[in-house]
Amino acid sequence: MPKMKTKAGAKKRFKLTGSGKIKRKHAFKSHILTKMETKQKHNLTKTGYVSKADTKSVKNQLGI
Repeated sequence: MPKMKTKAGAKKRFKLTGSGKIKRKHAFKSHILTKMETKQKHNLTKTGYVSKADTKSVKNQLGI
C-alpha cells in the first residue's frame, strides 16, 4: 500500500503547536484594506487557532 500524502494546501496553511492545537492565519488581509480600521487590520495580523469542530478534518489533511 502506498504512503499517505498530505494535502499541499493544508501543509502551507497550518502549523501544529506543542500542545496539539493547530495554528492558522486570519483571512481578509490581502487587498482593499483602505476601508478597514487600523485596529481591525492589526488583529487580523495575529495568528488564530482552528476551531474544535474543524480540527479533525485539518489533522486528517495533514496526515496526523
